[in-house]
Amino acid sequence: LRDNRIELVRASWHELSISVSDVSLSDEGQYTCSLFTMPVKTSKAFLTVLGVPEKPQITGFTSPVMEGERMQLTCKTSGSKPAADIRWFKNDKEVKDAKFLKEEDANRKTFTVSSTLDFLADRSDDGAVVSCRVDHESLNSTPQIAMQVLEIHYTPLVKIISSNSWPEEGQSIILTCESKGKPVPEPVLWTKDGGELPDPERMVVNGRVLSISFLNKTDNGTYRCEAKNPIGRNSTEYVLIVHDVFNTLLPTTVIPSLTTATVTTNVALTASTSTSPTATSVRDPNALAGQTGPDHALIGGIVAVVVFVTLCSIILLGRYLARHKGTYLTNEAKGAEDAPDADTAIINAEGSQVNAEEKKEYFI
Repeated sequence: LRDNRIELVRASWHELSISVSDVSLSDEGQYTCSLFTMPVKTSKAFLTVLGVPEKPQITGFTSPVMEGERMQLTCKTSGSKPAADIRWFKNDKEVKDAKFLKEEDANRKTFTVSSTLDFLADRSDDGAVVSCRVDHESLNSTPQIAMQVLEIHYTPLVKIISSNSWPEEGQSIILTCESKGKPVPEPVLWTKDGGELPDPERMVVNGRVLSISFLNKTDNGTYRCEAKNPIGRNSTEYVLIVHDVFNTLLPTTVIPSLTTATVTTNVALTASTSTSPTATSVRDPNALAGQTGPDHALIGGIVAVVVFVTLCSIILLGRYLARHKGTYLTNEAKGAEDAPDADTAIINAEGSQVNAEEKKEYFI
């Protein structure tokens, strides 16, 4: 062998060793060792040289990519022998269904391998790391990797979050408009029922937050939050329903003569005329909770109770007087009952006036 890269390492009657430095693909082939003895001894060996694949490169990516566009990323490596294997990963998760292509190089010994990944751009791919990994037996379990970070532009995604799930009259509510897009959306626009906010003094917008104080029925309606960026615009709606204030009043009045009356907001009174009449409160199911203005039902109920208690007191007082009523008794005509005639009765009556101090009158 006449090559400076080939060096005789050891030579004896039993062994002949050579070393080849800076191995190239041209060194591949059959090598013959001959030992000139009688007879001549010969041994052959075939040297296989592996082609190490070049570092892969990813092409086909243009930044940024709009959501919904089709992307074709191609990973390519040359100089492998035998042909290398290419695998795709997205955030360390392998992606299948890539197209694989193998071409023989001009030297007819090595191969150029390429793989194409075809997919639609989605907002979830924004910021994802797509990697192309080349595996080959010459790499000693250390694959060569090329990476590409995706940048996807998309229209805003809008969501409204409410601070109060059951808003009532007089309360406050805060509506927060969360918008996510790329590029970052501009300041959001708040509207009510398709128009501007009707009460700027109570409805205050601070960036993405809408605050409404002292809620009332006029605030009912559909509130829309709209966000936009150079890619497009998007919006979402929130239907606000202001509920009545639910008040429960439970004052209890105890009236003498064992008469009890219980008055509750929005009540209907039912009375029975008995020794101990009782007025029982019953909630009117048709009454509106939290009704504003004067409560006529409550006023009427209180008046009815007062009238009823007064009548009961008069009846009881009358029965008491009737039960203890006495008799008016005088002794002016004492003895007239036993007189035989009228003249005698008068004389007896006049005679009894002498003892006027003995007359007694009883008033009860």
